[in-house]
Amino acid sequence: MTPGASAGRDHSGLVAIEAAVSPLGIAVERVEFPGQAAGKRRTDPPAVCIETVRAAASALAERLDVPLHQIAVGGRSFGGRMCSMAVADGLDPAALVLVSYPLHPPGKPDRLRTEHFPALKIPCLFVSGRRDAFASPDELERETAAIPGDVTLSLVDGDHSLRKSERAAAEVVASWLGRLG
Repeated sequence: MTPGASAGRDHSGLVAIEAAVSPLGIAVERVEFPGQAAGKRRTDPPAVCIETVRAAASALAERLDVPLHQIAVGGRSFGGRMCSMAVADGLDPAALVLVSYPLHPPGKPDRLRTEHFPALKIPCLFVSGRRDAFASPDELERETAAIPGDVTLSLVDGDHSLRKSERAAAEVVASWLGRLG
């Protein structure tokens, strides 16, 4: 699980997901991008983030002694986007978990971040707040139609932060991963 652009590996939403899935016997590795770990305000370039996702997924598979295609990757906002781009770039995990996926910058629906969606051929879970300025429910439904893999959309109360709905979002993730496995 990777964090959003302004957060680190200990973001409360990632911690909530780990707490929800761990009782199912699912191991979680909360990953931080190098720039975040160094305290930088700017996000790392996508190539750095994609390589971070690849390395972390491979390391987790090796640590658990399972093939990479048994690992799900994902994250919150920017982190989830980087995971989806890693999959589109050839990473072959079991599934993608995308929480508060940023389809576009707030107020700029014409600047979509979905050009890689047609390359996502694995099961994808999108968990989003009903009032998310980065992706309305209608926009999510329309844009995820380009994904050839199975797509599950789940809406919870809240905005992009999901501040009051982190537990609900984590339960959605746990339920979906439990059915997937």
